[in-house]
Amino acid sequence: MATGALTPPADAVTESLLEFPDNFLLIDLCGEYDRNLTTIEDKLSVQILRRGNQLAVLGESGPRHEATQVLQALYSRLEAGRSVEPGDLDRELRMGPETVSGPARDGDQIELFKGETARVEIKTRKKLVEPRTDAQKAYVKSLFAHELAFGIGPAGTGKTYLAVAVGVNMLISGHVDKIILSRPAVEAGEKLGYLPGDMKDKVDPYMQPLYDALNDFLPGKQAAKMMEEKVIEIAPLAFMRGRTLSNAFVVLDEAQNATTMQMKMFLTRLGEGSRMVITGDRTQIDLPRGVTSGLWDAERLLKNIPKISFNYFTAKDVVRHPLVAAIIEAYEKDDPK
Repeated sequence: MATGALTPPADAVTESLLEFPDNFLLIDLCGEYDRNLTTIEDKLSVQILRRGNQLAVLGESGPRHEATQVLQALYSRLEAGRSVEPGDLDRELRMGPETVSGPARDGDQIELFKGETARVEIKTRKKLVEPRTDAQKAYVKSLFAHELAFGIGPAGTGKTYLAVAVGVNMLISGHVDKIILSRPAVEAGEKLGYLPGDMKDKVDPYMQPLYDALNDFLPGKQAAKMMEEKVIEIAPLAFMRGRTLSNAFVVLDEAQNATTMQMKMFLTRLGEGSRMVITGDRTQIDLPRGVTSGLWDAERLLKNIPKISFNYFTAKDVVRHPLVAAIIEAYEKDDPK
């Protein structure tokens, strides 16, 4: 933790002073060309001045206090041997300070239930993944706590990304034997039959977001070997018919494009020792006019079953480019529904 404490300001004083004992960590805290300080200044409407191993935060009382909390939390993170990346700064600005633990060990499952302030982390082979909003944090907790969980909300909120991260964590820690990732292969323009190549070539473009997420968490050769050995499967929803999925972590992505019958078929594939995650965005349904989305029906029929969790995201949870959140909010305001 930072050893310096806030200087109690007099009524006319609008400055809080923080002292950091390790100048090398302070350099990392500030970021290249002080970009971290600039981000905090822009987001919280404060001014941050560096004076040796001290940072002076100037501004109104509320934003100034929030900025000092963010700086102390990030410094504690560095003291624990962790890095401070743009995503880490974004998370602190969104969620506020949380309990910081030391580096996670390879294969560890995260410790989730030590109080609401406990940090939620997902260890994979390539990176440590941490939720960046309260909704993401609650979602990750539910993925570990429930055998069937739904993640519903707009694009860019991390629904699929976090689900795949949890699946990889459970696989490498031995909680499941395989990962199965699926999507409805619904055309949004071109027809599958008009695309060149065999069946795999035709459906792979629809599965690409799942490949991208998986490759973010596992070394390329290891991921390829696991797919070759069927430890990891990525397949269209239609390929799930007739199967019982046991001891597996199963993700259905873009579930808004599954029909009611397809959704029922998929949900009833759940076998012993498995966990299933359904993700979707109700505003991006590509089904033909008059065909009911299976995601709508599943939510309506299953929302009162205690052992099934429903997790919802809004534009405030978008973790892509800031313009994405603004675009989603504009469309939501214009939606006649």
